[in-house]
Amino acid sequence: MNKTKIFICCYLLSILMAFAAEKPNFIIIFTDDQGYNDLSSYGSKKIKTPHIDSIAADGLKMTSFYVASPVCSPSRAALLTGCYPKRIGMENHVIFPKDKHGMHKDEVTIADLLKSNGYATACVGKWHLGHEKPFLPTSQGFDSYFGIPYSNDMSHPDNKNKPRIKSDELWKKQDTDLLWNTPLMINEEIAELPVNQRNITRRYTDQAISFVTANKEKPFFLYLPHSMPHIPLYVPEDFYDPNPANAYTNVIEHIDAEVGRLLKTVTDLGLDKNTYIIFTTDNGPWLKFKNHGGSALPLRDGKGTTYDGGQRVPCVMKGPGISAGTVSDEIMGTIDLLPTIAKLAGVELKTRGPIDGVDASQLMLGSKKSPRNEFVYYSARGDLNGLRQGDYKLRVVEQFKGRGNKRKKTGKVTVELFNLKEDIGEKNNLASKMPEKVQALKARMMELDKNISQDIRPRGKVN
Repeated sequence: MNKTKIFICCYLLSILMAFAAEKPNFIIIFTDDQGYNDLSSYGSKKIKTPHIDSIAADGLKMTSFYVASPVCSPSRAALLTGCYPKRIGMENHVIFPKDKHGMHKDEVTIADLLKSNGYATACVGKWHLGHEKPFLPTSQGFDSYFGIPYSNDMSHPDNKNKPRIKSDELWKKQDTDLLWNTPLMINEEIAELPVNQRNITRRYTDQAISFVTANKEKPFFLYLPHSMPHIPLYVPEDFYDPNPANAYTNVIEHIDAEVGRLLKTVTDLGLDKNTYIIFTTDNGPWLKFKNHGGSALPLRDGKGTTYDGGQRVPCVMKGPGISAGTVSDEIMGTIDLLPTIAKLAGVELKTRGPIDGVDASQLMLGSKKSPRNEFVYYSARGDLNGLRQGDYKLRVVEQFKGRGNKRKKTGKVTVELFNLKEDIGEKNNLASKMPEKVQALKARMMELDKNISQDIRPRGKVN
């Protein structure tokens, strides 16, 4: 080989190495049942979250950011696949320990996309997309998994014999976490049963820091879905206030401190200029638990509902090209993260089939307009409930009675129309005053649902 050819080969190799080095890293921090109002940057007067708030200060704060379901499993499926849960057969409530189904292993996740393009990938935290082997993170594009496979109030193997202690009593007796037979999994195996929940948030962070440190020389994707603040609430001794009135505050402030540890690691390793960090939550707060649940104010209601308190959540992000201290009220959602990350990473968007997310990278990088102007609301059971289009939101909710196979329609339908720009709390129903708007939005809602319904892909099952 002559010198010219050697030079050309070395030059091309240097370009390839430079390109690889420039691939951005991605960290998604995803909490459980944290409300719109549960960060000081979103208006909380009681909860102090300086580390999470610093993400907003250094980047972008979204005020019309949505999750695709008001409960855990469907919401998580949507984030990872860019699809409304109905499209991938994951719309019908949450997965329990006795269930034998999960998100189909052939669905393409954010981890699948990035791993196939040279990224190291890890899931650390609550999974809740199926605890059987074909549905675990290691079958969904993640190199490794460390965490609780479902909600922290669920017990292996059949969710029976759980403690029946009231929340305040649980908080006063923090050692009761061992009464929940909740497993900790490492990759595909149960490593601890039960896991000590008092230190689980800290242990998640330890694992996250180890992963980031081990992969500092190559691009990585870290998915960090915390188990908290889903009830039952636990914190380590150094964050514990025995007064139950401060339980939820203690948990959020502990999460914030752990986010701070991770942010410091990213900075200390010199990765902060090339890492996108996104913090958000899976649905609104579980209001029935009062001081053990959060707040969605000024939004209406919370977890389990299709009022905005159930699905409009806090979201802050920072990274290369995102201007510090920016705020956007444009519509964006977790279903947009997969195509957006693909664009930012410069990888081809290959999925199992059609998706519902759109590339919102330009919105993150300073565009005044979002490519998304519509968002479809589905209930915790996958029922079509509404549509937001621009400033207007329509809710058309059929009433049901009974559960499971005995669930039947009552014939009663609630129709509500809100102008979210003028009425963020959804208090003023405009349906009777604007019937033409109701009909137009209803027709569009049905059209979008029909598009999704005619292309439903099955969830995975095991015998």
